[in-house]
Amino acid sequence: METIRIGIYHYANALKSAVYGLEEMFILASRICREQQIPVDFEPVICREHVAISEPFAVIILPPSIQQQDYLSPPLQLTDWLKAQYDQGTRLASACAGAFILAATTVVGTRAMTTHWGLAEPFHQQFPQITLNTNDILIDHGDIITAGGLMSWLDLGLELVTQYTSSSVMHQLGKVLVVDTARREQRFYQRFIPALLHGDQAIVTVQQRMNHDYGTPLAISDLAAQANLTERTLQRRFQKATGFNPNQYLQRLRVQKACELLEGSQHPFEWIAHQVGYEDPGACRKTFLKIMGLTPREFRARFSREESPGHRPHQHPH
Repeated sequence: METIRIGIYHYANALKSAVYGLEEMFILASRICREQQIPVDFEPVICREHVAISEPFAVIILPPSIQQQDYLSPPLQLTDWLKAQYDQGTRLASACAGAFILAATTVVGTRAMTTHWGLAEPFHQQFPQITLNTNDILIDHGDIITAGGLMSWLDLGLELVTQYTSSSVMHQLGKVLVVDTARREQRFYQRFIPALLHGDQAIVTVQQRMNHDYGTPLAISDLAAQANLTERTLQRRFQKATGFNPNQYLQRLRVQKACELLEGSQHPFEWIAHQVGYEDPGACRKTFLKIMGLTPREFRARFSREESPGHRPHQHPH
């Protein structure tokens, strides 16, 4: 029988549902292993202090938190302890805001990580050397695993169960927990929230114009003239202030508006595409898929607020 020791670090104000949910998930996984006669036993351990450990953990998980002060500035004693465990061969894993603590250990280097999409800006500011990809729910480097959203500890736990046992154990565990074990991406759930507090007032004025007139044709030359800038200067300052060039920004703004209409109405996608500024619904559909990772039909089926018992959204040909 192989014992897999999983450390779940219960730092100050860590999300209790994640800490105890992970513990119970691994206990249930062990039960399923016995039922399927798989010689693996998970031993989840909730750690509350960074103390010497006689037996190394296979993995230490840093759960989410909704209290910024507890993950933006983790104590040096904790990050040193995590580095020491890593040096002994322990894999380090994080979910959501736990990525800040993991990144603070410096063992990640410049490799890609993920965290909640809403934390992207403070993460970039604190760790500019690390590549951040908030489209993904999971990024696994083998020795380092990061998971994205607030509930991504479920995805992380299921992935670890799969790696140490088999997909059949993971799928059965999903059935017991009644959670979706199909492929997910964080971008399915993210909203485009424009950054407006960057301090470049000329660019804020352009953003406000785009937010108001996104459904009409917007020429870069007109936007530059409104801001009293050359087109080249507008492009440079817009990218610096928002992280996108004006065209990328407008695409994301239009797709966000399309998401809201798909969720809250039953209008055909062709109508929605025209409302958000696209003459060609096919071009809108391609942009939507590129940004959201789902077709408009898939997005509506997953997130529509209009669906009720006995009523399914109309299926429009794409």
